[in-house]
Amino acid sequence: MVRGLAYGRINPNLLTVIGVAINVGCGLLFGFGYFFWAGIILIVANLFDMLDGQVARLSGRVTRFGGFLDSSLDRLSDMVVFVGLMVFYARDTEFHSTLNVFLTGAALMGSVMVSYTSARAESLIPKCDVGFLRRPERVVLLIIGALTTHPGSQNPFLNRMPAVLWVLAVGSYWTFAHRMYHTWREVNKADAERLGAASAAAAPASNAGPERRPEPDFARNAGATH
Repeated sequence: MVRGLAYGRINPNLLTVIGVAINVGCGLLFGFGYFFWAGIILIVANLFDMLDGQVARLSGRVTRFGGFLDSSLDRLSDMVVFVGLMVFYARDTEFHSTLNVFLTGAALMGSVMVSYTSARAESLIPKCDVGFLRRPERVVLLIIGALTTHPGSQNPFLNRMPAVLWVLAVGSYWTFAHRMYHTWREVNKADAERLGAASAAAAPASNAGPERRPEPDFARNAGATH
């Protein structure tokens, strides 16, 4: 499929936009309570998210703007899904849950902060992708929560979306804190190495001692006066 899209001269940015549009549909399905179909649509949407980068590399159309567009629209894709869940749990139905609304909002903010921290940190250090709850893990958890939602079922393995929201809410802030600590450590390490290099460069100059001025040639000056 990737080769076919690449040889068909499909613009990778178009695949990115299509993926976001599908994620918007997923958010709507969550909002109306069609969790199972939202999970299926979420799988399809993230296939497009994986395809755009591969098509760009295979077709030699990797651009800085493409990377920026993909990263920016990924944030939008995350948020529309969480907003759909918040709408569902805030509605006046038998599934209304203020706690789940709060957990979804906390997970939304945490996921945004994880991504922002990484982007901001990489302006200071080479890489900041530490932490166990990155975007792929968040998407997989949401898919699990969606596909296991079957209202009325008493199966203990079904209707796991509330548990998923707990994991997303707590795990996102744990990953955010981990990236903050990692960046602090790496920045301090780089600063210490820079100071050490500067001190090492200054050491030879300081060990050379004070500059010696040439002494006047008194004998020559005395001969010149006679």
